[in-house]
Amino acid sequence: MAYTDLTYLKEITGGESSIVTEMVEMFIEQVEEFRENLNKFYNDKNWVDLGKEAHKAKSSVLIVGMEELGKNLKKLQLLTEEEKEVDTYYNYIKMFEEQCDAALIELKEELNNL
Repeated sequence: MAYTDLTYLKEITGGESSIVTEMVEMFIEQVEEFRENLNKFYNDKNWVDLGKEAHKAKSSVLIVGMEELGKNLKKLQLLTEEEKEVDTYYNYIKMFEEQCDAALIELKEELNNL
């Protein structure tokens, strides 16, 4: 199953492979920071910052075509704003981690083909 789709990214960059490469590399670098922050804010029960981090991560995953994960991060963001369904937050973070781990493999292969 493909987690990423670079169609949108290639469209907005006019297919310029150096820009696509730069954006993909930036995403790869950001994933670890998102992972650390999401877990830290969750463990600290800091729902405000957890929601803000989910929002930032959402923007990044959408650039590499991870639409479903983007929708789930939006849900997490909205839930944290009202502190609803707190018991589900961890599941959203795990989903982010698992899908991004798979996406990183795909994106690294894609970089080799650019």
